[in-house]
Amino acid sequence: MSHFAEIKDGVVQRVIVAEQDFINSGTVGDSFNWVQTSYNNNFRKQFAGTGYTYDKAADVFVSIQPFPSWALDDDHNWQAPILYPDDGERYIWNEQTQGWDSIDD
Repeated sequence: MSHFAEIKDGVVQRVIVAEQDFINSGTVGDSFNWVQTSYNNNFRKQFAGTGYTYDKAADVFVSIQPFPSWALDDDHNWQAPILYPDDGERYIWNEQTQGWDSIDD
């Protein structure tokens, strides 16, 4: 069995487990609206999820933007405007201050 994402206006509506023949049968609508996704992230960057977008030109699924200030890089990963600190501590993004807040243990 494979996983398929239903795409409408570039956005994943749902993901189902099915055989290609079932998708092609038209039972779940036009087969052109369905794109196979890899549970193991073997292709199309990552496993599709509801609300993700499908970049047809790059043939990848893009996760939901985590914060309004984050931008998509050339590898289709969301990046904060400030790099995550590399000091071994744990942080969480603070959208209001546009910075990383330390997480107290």
